[in-house]
Amino acid sequence: MADDSPSGDDTPDPFKMFGSMGFLGDMMKAMGSQGPLNWDIATQFAGLGALGDSADSQPDPTVRFAYNDLARVADMHVRDVSGLDTNVGGRATEILTTTRSEWARRTLKDFRPLFTDLATSLSQRDVDTDTDGDPMAAMMASLSGLMAPAMVGMTVGGMVGALAQRAFGQYDFPLPRADTSELLLVPSTIENFATDWSLAIDDVRMWVLIHELTSHAVLNTAAVEDGITDLVRRHVSLFKPDSSAVMDALSGLDASSSDALEHIQKVFSDPTLILGAVRSSAQEELAPLLDAHVAAVLAYIDHIVDHASQRVLGSGHTIAEAVRRRRLEAGKDAVFVERLLGLHLTRQQLERGAEFIRGVIERGGEQAPAKLIQKVGNLPTPSELEAPGLWLARLEIQ
Repeated sequence: MADDSPSGDDTPDPFKMFGSMGFLGDMMKAMGSQGPLNWDIATQFAGLGALGDSADSQPDPTVRFAYNDLARVADMHVRDVSGLDTNVGGRATEILTTTRSEWARRTLKDFRPLFTDLATSLSQRDVDTDTDGDPMAAMMASLSGLMAPAMVGMTVGGMVGALAQRAFGQYDFPLPRADTSELLLVPSTIENFATDWSLAIDDVRMWVLIHELTSHAVLNTAAVEDGITDLVRRHVSLFKPDSSAVMDALSGLDASSSDALEHIQKVFSDPTLILGAVRSSAQEELAPLLDAHVAAVLAYIDHIVDHASQRVLGSGHTIAEAVRRRRLEAGKDAVFVERLLGLHLTRQQLERGAEFIRGVIERGGEQAPAKLIQKVGNLPTPSELEAPGLWLARLEIQ
């Protein structure tokens, strides 16, 4: 006799629901592994997303030699202009040339703790008591939880892969990396940019090296670790996920219909829906401080790069303007990653930072911006970003 109770076979099961749909059934069985983020899937999607429409072959060794020759000149000028040591932690910096796919894989590896924190935060879904007595709702809740690690892996991996198609070097992602002895460059992307903008390739290579070495020195300071990296970690831990997002999107799915797969693909192509990422009130409170810190630090990096490249290239401002325009034209994947991490790299933000640095120099002299990273706690508050005199006054008291 069949079991008619709610806990019997009448309760829909996600494995049974998709089991007859070939690869989807197999995919479902692999989705719940590896904790809150499936790293195997993330790595695969990052590599695939980085391929793009052009070749992604290993750079010729002569290209690496050319970058290392230019790096010695770039390093000398960055040190002279900034007063910073580009050998972070006393370790000599090695210039590595690589492919887009390897950039994506390394980025996932270097930021694994951060992405794990993000996935953990997104997995903390409220228990929905409304599913009691509703077998379909219970099944959809189970399905959402089962898919979450793989969906986060697909989304994060795909976005990092998309970022890799545009990255010149490792600090296109403006956070310090785990390995402070290496600088990762993507020659094919740099060369394509030079061609597209009709710029001399050696000039662009030099500008990128100056930017990467400057970023390397600035972002790996204790002040930035405390003022930006720690705030980003706090930001990703404060998400309040919408536990019903995927359930609502899939609730009308008929697994036997001819367009079921198309419907699933459409749902899974929306990162906001898949991750259920809802900005919390705590994140709203944190945002102004993180925005102020990021704006000031990126403007300080740009200030050093402008001065060093002007000394070496004379016309470095042409390359800088092209790069910054390109930065502001980033696609939706870059914008979404920034949103997830709380990094708002908008034109307005960059202009606020530039105005702050100009104000600091006008009131405190050319060396005053260096105080930003000399000590933990020196990065400006939101009010200080708008009034550089307040920031200078605070530092004079310390």
